[in-house]
Amino acid sequence: MSLYEGAVKRPIMTALCFLAIVVFGLFSFTKLPIDQLPDIESNTIMVFTYYSGASASDIENNVTRPLESTLNSCSYIKHISSKSSENVSIVTLEFEFGHDIDDLTNDVRDKLNMISTALPDGVGTPTIFKFDTSMMPIMLLSVQADESQAALYKILDENVVNPLARIPGVGTVSVAGAPQREIYVYCDPAKLEAYGLTIESISALIGNENRNIPGGNIDIGNESFSLRVEGEFDDPAEMNNLVLTSSGGKTVYLKDVARVVDTTQERAQETYTNGRQGAMMTIQKQTGANTVEICKKVKAMLPQLQETLPADVNIGVIVDGSKDIINTIKSLAETILYALLFVVLVVYIFTGRWRATLVVGITIPLSLIASFVYLALTDGTLNIISLSTLTIAIGMVVDDAIVVLENVTTHIERGSDPKQAAIHATNEVAVSVIASTLTMLAVFFPLTMISGMTGVMFKELGWMMCIIMIVSTVAALSLTPMLCSQMLKLEKKQSKLHHILYDPFLNMLNKLDIQYARLINWCVRHRKTVLVSCLLLFVASMMFVPSIKTEFFPSDDNGRVTATLYMPMNTNTERSREMASSLAEVWMERYKDEMLVCNYRVGAADEDNTFASMQTNGTHVISFNINVGSMAFNITLVDFDKRDKTISEIVTEMRADLTERPEIERFMVSTGGGGMGGQSTVDFEIYGYDLEETDNLATDFIAEMKKIKGVGEAYVSREQYQPEYQVVFDREKLAQNGLNLTTAATFLRNRIYGATASYYREDGEEYNIRVRYAPEFRTDLEDIENILLYGSAGNSVRVKDVGTVVERFTPPSIERKDRQRINTVTCVVSGDAVLSEVVDAGKQIIKNLDVPEGVSIQIAGDYEEQQESFADLGLLALLIILLVFIVMAAQFESLTLPFIIMFSVPFAISGVLLGLGLTNTSLNVMSFMGAIMLIGIVVKNGIVLVDYTGLCRERGQSAVQSTVTAAKSRLRPVLMTTLTTILGMIPMAVSQGQGAAMWRPLGISVIGGLTISTFMTLLVVPVLYCMFTATGIKRQRRKHRKRLQLLEYWADNKDKYIRNR
Repeated sequence: MSLYEGAVKRPIMTALCFLAIVVFGLFSFTKLPIDQLPDIESNTIMVFTYYSGASASDIENNVTRPLESTLNSCSYIKHISSKSSENVSIVTLEFEFGHDIDDLTNDVRDKLNMISTALPDGVGTPTIFKFDTSMMPIMLLSVQADESQAALYKILDENVVNPLARIPGVGTVSVAGAPQREIYVYCDPAKLEAYGLTIESISALIGNENRNIPGGNIDIGNESFSLRVEGEFDDPAEMNNLVLTSSGGKTVYLKDVARVVDTTQERAQETYTNGRQGAMMTIQKQTGANTVEICKKVKAMLPQLQETLPADVNIGVIVDGSKDIINTIKSLAETILYALLFVVLVVYIFTGRWRATLVVGITIPLSLIASFVYLALTDGTLNIISLSTLTIAIGMVVDDAIVVLENVTTHIERGSDPKQAAIHATNEVAVSVIASTLTMLAVFFPLTMISGMTGVMFKELGWMMCIIMIVSTVAALSLTPMLCSQMLKLEKKQSKLHHILYDPFLNMLNKLDIQYARLINWCVRHRKTVLVSCLLLFVASMMFVPSIKTEFFPSDDNGRVTATLYMPMNTNTERSREMASSLAEVWMERYKDEMLVCNYRVGAADEDNTFASMQTNGTHVISFNINVGSMAFNITLVDFDKRDKTISEIVTEMRADLTERPEIERFMVSTGGGGMGGQSTVDFEIYGYDLEETDNLATDFIAEMKKIKGVGEAYVSREQYQPEYQVVFDREKLAQNGLNLTTAATFLRNRIYGATASYYREDGEEYNIRVRYAPEFRTDLEDIENILLYGSAGNSVRVKDVGTVVERFTPPSIERKDRQRINTVTCVVSGDAVLSEVVDAGKQIIKNLDVPEGVSIQIAGDYEEQQESFADLGLLALLIILLVFIVMAAQFESLTLPFIIMFSVPFAISGVLLGLGLTNTSLNVMSFMGAIMLIGIVVKNGIVLVDYTGLCRERGQSAVQSTVTAAKSRLRPVLMTTLTTILGMIPMAVSQGQGAAMWRPLGISVIGGLTISTFMTLLVVPVLYCMFTATGIKRQRRKHRKRLQLLEYWADNKDKYIRNR
């Protein structure tokens, strides 16, 4: 008993089986977390190695290069890059996608164990830092304060950080921009010298006095008591009365040579939101947690937390990660709803029966809901990829059901019993339905095995589409015939309203059937004319190729702008603050209707911050750390449908403002918050050992690139040489005074930066007690030159007697990639330009540049990712074509028929080119994916035509007659399946919601390709079938004629051969 026969005969069991799928699917749906993208396993590992006191050049030669040589032997390395800065080496390992990051980390750790003993003395143990998607902040909160600014860090830590960290799913909550409390002991160097005291001795004394020491246990009578000495300070002012020494019979207290100041850090990062100073809080989630749910709980808790804060402290939201997700999902949900409506409408127009429409409509939610079970079993999420997959699938899942339904309806209209009609009609099309599904699986299953960034992004899409197509096919071969047998019947008389509404469509379809049959009858008798015309059309479509531009991913408007500005080197915080405040006022006034939040940060981040180490000290900025001389803006705009200006227009105006300010040496303005969907960038990597040569070449190149219309901005990765004061010691003089370089440098550091003597504890918190020269005694070079150094014999000598203070310019960092020095010029694509235009312009400029010997230029960034993705997708397309051919060859047991069907694939490419060209859409990963999907979609129509034509041939019809009959009979199913797919894609192609820009090219590609290929399939496939069939008939006739001639010859000459024997 076949599947469809069993389903028709046992309707209750069939219905309950599919009901179970729906129940499990809906249950899984309720458990699915919501996120922006699928969990993407990182392919990047960073290695931090600290070497105190070493310059960038020393770090490169003694630390970075040996580490690179060893780590380069790790498996699956794609690129190895590094940054050597003062005191720290950062080596970044980028691996190929598709490998377990934990295994790669273990491999890196093993290699580091091999090299650690070979590094110079004083080099710290290399630290491995593994990236994870949970590291990305899901929320940024702004905190504004007035009088409470000095104590803001403690207020937030006690009243906000801890409650938020207790929310299920929250990973870490960090505070930036709020200066931490610190106890300074500001010493007077003249008084220290007069009393024979040093920073080191005072620091040691404070450390010894500020201690709690257990004294053991003592038994008194029958009881045992612990003995303890409590010496920790209850108040920082207690340090003023510490006895340092005695001089001339007089006791010298700390207050006689220094002052104790309970304040905040001298150099701290400052954060401003909408013009008011405060702080910024970053919330990160745990791996696998529900972003939307966490953000919802955080926002619900904020009013409660606000009540616990001082009146002048206000909390607001800068970035809400759930907002992008919700807006995107809302847009996709609307797209799914419209697609569903269009598909149902098409089915009703073609069938004219609401029961038939219901039969097909049931297949859609059933197939889509089944995919939720897969997501739940694989710990997946509801995200852009998974929901877009549902949108793509809507128009396809009904194809099989439509073919079955249309054939069952035809049998019923001929007078067959509904149950018998369901069984026999399904039997006629079962093979073609299964074959067409296998071709779709041949398209989507290879997506689950593709490597690189493309595989990471679309693996989930591949699995979901395979599951949805399998379920829809099983439903079409079981549930659909069962429902047809129960719900459909020969409707002898329709209502008057039905005739009024439906008869015009029915008449139109009948006329279309007749006209199409006439057209096919003409085409099969004028085969060469038709084929030549089609070939000319294909060649004409190739004319669009030069005009189609390429890019990696399309940019989207998510309402966020980030800007990083660089003032001249060594600009102090005050000057940077003035510039940032001035720009903020201008932008908040100009964009008062568009801008929700303007948050900027100035100043140096805490040097103990791990993330600060990723950038060059003193200049570079990342999202939550800004160093001296730099500013960063986080700007959040209102939803794009509620503002008059696009994000691209706003960014262009901002760049113009920054260009007009000569104080700003360079800047970076980007959209999308730096994630996928932001503006494309092209990296031109200049390789060469000589820093001066690569600097000059970068300067010449960037000057030419800025003239290109499509380049919004361009900047160089290597910072300007940093002016600094260096103390050059005379080693011989140091030795004569009982000193060495390390001890002399330590003396200098303790007096300028300070020595951490101990920690002041209050309410469970620890604060540094730092001893250093008072600010007024470290303001000029003379102060440095007069610093006293103490030898091993107790003698003292001034810095100017054993060394010289000189001003020098040094590179703040040295970058390398693939074990070569590199200087990168980054160009941001802006306006209507796309990636390919900027790349082509850059290549032309490179040709005209005088590149020194030993220096080379390579193109990377988004362009490199694009080329790799296009190569992977191109290979995938070839694999899919081969698999589809194999599937069809196996079904038809023929090599000719698959070739006939696949002749429509080139015309699908023509349609893609026409669609992209007419809509001025670029060829990117998404439109390329649409073209690949078409390989499976377009052959389904050809399979339906060829399979039914073969059935007519088996019934004794001639080649021409069977072709015309099959074409006329299968026209409506082909048009229905095509229109359901096209109309299912239209909402995606025209949607303007958030996240729509990413998927719009895919919709345009499928619509353009399917429209042209369907038209050509309906013409070319019948013509080619007749042509090859006629050729086969002629070949068989020739064989038959030769056989007859041989028989006739044998009949005439057999007596002669027999007699001779």
